Amino acid sequence: MNRVRIGTAGIPISAKPRTSKAAVKKLAELGLECMEIEFVRGVRMGERSAQELRAESEQHHIELTEHAPYYINLNSSESDKVAASKERILQAARVGWAAGAKSVTFHAAYYHDTDHEQVFENVKRELWEIRRELDDEGNQIHLRPETTGSPTQFGTVEEIVRLAAEIPGVYPCIDFSHLHARSIGAYNTYDEISRVLEFVQSELGRSALDQMHMHLSGIEYGPKGEKKHLILPESDMNYQAVLQALVDHDVGGWLICESPNLEEDALLLKREYDQIVQNRKGGIGHG
Repeated sequence: MNRVRIGTAGIPISAKPRTSKAAVKKLAELGLECMEIEFVRGVRMGERSAQELRAESEQHHIELTEHAPYYINLNSSESDKVAASKERILQAARVGWAAGAKSVTFHAAYYHDTDHEQVFENVKRELWEIRRELDDEGNQIHLRPETTGSPTQFGTVEEIVRLAAEIPGVYPCIDFSHLHARSIGAYNTYDEISRVLEFVQSELGRSALDQMHMHLSGIEYGPKGEKKHLILPESDMNYQAVLQALVDHDVGGWLICESPNLEEDALLLKREYDQIVQNRKGGIGHG
């Protein structure tokens, strides 16, 4: 049976000092199992620091993923912005690979007024180039375009999974909270979450579920989709259904908590997940 490793998006609030190395130690003390390195405001880590973080995370058995900068738009009409976006993904991928990160996720593009199929082709073309450059360097980090929380952003489940199906070395990052916000309240039942996982498996094969990169938090949304992350118990996010579906579909990989209280909600998720696993071993199934 697979197990999902659960951890935080960035340095836990309780970690002192506020460094990635201290974060790894704190996560191990808390009993959490992974961390997403947050480069959302820019890649501010050198190769030496990345290598030191790798050693620290391996010592404490904390696996790493990472989030590339927010300022990425592979569908910009301005070629310099596309080039800068690609460079940000490459920078994150290189530092992440040095740090031992398993995958790097990012919000790939905005639609603007472009036909959605054309946006897909534009994003696909640029990701092919990024993937080729990393492959030439021997960098095998997974590129993970993420499902996004607003209808103005490229990033439906279908788009992300299709990219993964068409480009070797590209995989989906499924943000369950974004799916919920983008759909203005859907993707919040066991059956809906199960259908997402079944779709991933049908399009990408069983191995895709063995190594999923996922995000989960509470989320506030309105008619235009995502507004902000919330603490899980203060939101309508049905995280219990997500966790049950992950267990029932034998999903492995990394579940990153992006709630404002970080490790508190990550520990809530881990307690709930562990209980579901225990119930399954004891023969207590869903329903």
